[in-house]
Amino acid sequence: MGIFRRSSDATAPHAEAIARFWEWWPQARRRLDEGVPADIADEMSAHVEAVHADLEWEIGPGPSLTVSGGGVDELRGIAERWRLGAPDDNVWHYRAARPADPAMLSGKLQLDEHEFDLEYVRMGLRADSARARIDITSYHPDFLFVPEETRLALTYRVLDWALGEDDVARWVGEVTTAEEEPMDALPASMLPPVVEQISAPFSEPAWLVGEGRTPLGHSARVAVRFPLHRQDYPLCDSYVSVALPYANANPDRLPVEPSASALREFEEAVEALGPRAVLAAHETGDGRRVLHLYADPASGAVARLDQLAASWSEGRAKVSTQPDPGWSALAPYRP
Repeated sequence: MGIFRRSSDATAPHAEAIARFWEWWPQARRRLDEGVPADIADEMSAHVEAVHADLEWEIGPGPSLTVSGGGVDELRGIAERWRLGAPDDNVWHYRAARPADPAMLSGKLQLDEHEFDLEYVRMGLRADSARARIDITSYHPDFLFVPEETRLALTYRVLDWALGEDDVARWVGEVTTAEEEPMDALPASMLPPVVEQISAPFSEPAWLVGEGRTPLGHSARVAVRFPLHRQDYPLCDSYVSVALPYANANPDRLPVEPSASALREFEEAVEALGPRAVLAAHETGDGRRVLHLYADPASGAVARLDQLAASWSEGRAKVSTQPDPGWSALAPYRP
């Protein structure tokens, strides 16, 4: 079955709609095991739309059912919570993001009224190690005859089949299309080894560190986890800011012992939360360190952060939390 997107507004709370989906699913699964009934697409779309209007779904071989946000950060957590509600099943596979499917790269794809032979897709690749991204220029001879919207739709479909939806979001940067084949262009099947090459240096967590000045003219330091991918923490939909005043500082108001050790111990306690929260960045200056985190709001991580802040002994710590499934608060810290 193909890919479906519904555009009307969804009003049901996500958790309730997800529960209703999985209540409905057993009878739909029985019908699908016997074939593909003509009315199943409308029923499936209605149940997925109730979770969120912009989710996409598809049934594939395996058999498998994928409900996906289509690479949109704001939808990744909703799709993951849908997946976590799935029953144990030895036959069906349930996914919250489209997996790679290289076999599709040698087939044909119908978009609007045009059929594309995917054997002729070529991609110009420019690896940017500073951003840990690959910028892509996509080409197909038939791009001469179709609008840009169709070109991009084909390109992203091919990227999903080559890499899988989550790796497209992690590693692909700017995507453009061209009416002439780029120099040194490669077939889409060559994308995985290029991604492996650019991702290899980041197998272990790393931090980018910068220095500047505070509004008061003192030294400031910023550290940012890099690269940090929304897809690696799909349930972390809440932005959490933790501000820690410190008592011991040098003349430039940066922390010294014992405050420096106390700050490190606090961050170690945060890291111990594991996948329930991720420390994305921190800023230090003028007697205060501000930690920027993303947390799973249903995991108890925010309550634990409140407890840690309440135990801070060098002044009154402040914790603020807000929904941010798209991780927009992190935008100023991205390379």
